[in-house]
Amino acid sequence: MKKPSFMLVDGMALLFRSFYATAVNGQFMINSKGIPTNGVYGFIKHFFTAVKQFHPTHVAVCWDMGSKTFRTELFEGYKANRSEPPIELLPQFDLAKEIVEAFNVPNIGLEGFEADDCIGTLAKQSCQHVDVLILTGDQDILQLIDDNISVALLKKGFGNYHVYTKESFFEEKGIFPQQMIDVKALMGDSSDNYPGVRGIGEKTALRLVQHFQNVEGIVSNLENLSKAQRMKIEQDLEMLHLSRKLAEIKCDVPVSCSLDDALLQIDRKKVLEKFVELELRGLHRFLEFEKEYA
Repeated sequence: MKKPSFMLVDGMALLFRSFYATAVNGQFMINSKGIPTNGVYGFIKHFFTAVKQFHPTHVAVCWDMGSKTFRTELFEGYKANRSEPPIELLPQFDLAKEIVEAFNVPNIGLEGFEADDCIGTLAKQSCQHVDVLILTGDQDILQLIDDNISVALLKKGFGNYHVYTKESFFEEKGIFPQQMIDVKALMGDSSDNYPGVRGIGEKTALRLVQHFQNVEGIVSNLENLSKAQRMKIEQDLEMLHLSRKLAEIKCDVPVSCSLDDALLQIDRKKVLEKFVELELRGLHRFLEFEKEYA
């Protein structure tokens, strides 16, 4: 009997990617109610393409629930470099969740935490019972890879993925997935707007983590570093430890999703009615596989 598989979808990553893929050309697909649907349209295509390719038995979609999280409390500058979402995207967050609900798939999110934290928590809760696949475009989630947890990173277009397992990740990076946290602590993250240690880039961070295992190992071996590396770390020691807290995905947030609730059961009629309501044309072909899940 085939082992159940649980696909955890990073809803934020899919929706943003889908929106900007067409927004760059001004193709917002505004329906008769004046609501843009381009992001939702692409989200649906990504969702069903992945379901068809990976054949999960269970699915849940995770979301951010606002910009204020425990990370912004730890560091005021966290993601402060990001502008507000475009006005055409704003109504599509709720529309995407409505669509997911029409798929009979749970929407998961918790104020004060990011979608990544919900994904990490559900992945760790479930991996003893099912194989977990995380669908995302965010490389930060690679730190969650484990024996029964793999990650499918979206590549350009639809149906193109880089699937990482624990073995393939180590083969490519030369470190274990969880050590990604320490690499990010050292090099920082310009996208999330935390600096790490100024003057230490990805290559140096990787070498240090490969040699000393983690931030604690590096700090306890400062005398074995070059003079320049030691000075940089000593000058930014407080930020190094803070950056590690910001980089680490929390896997113990108070969310849960039972496998019974996440069982993938597509109701073709219900989904098609939602497509008609939102004036999403040409998507019915993605439901050709629905008998597998009915």
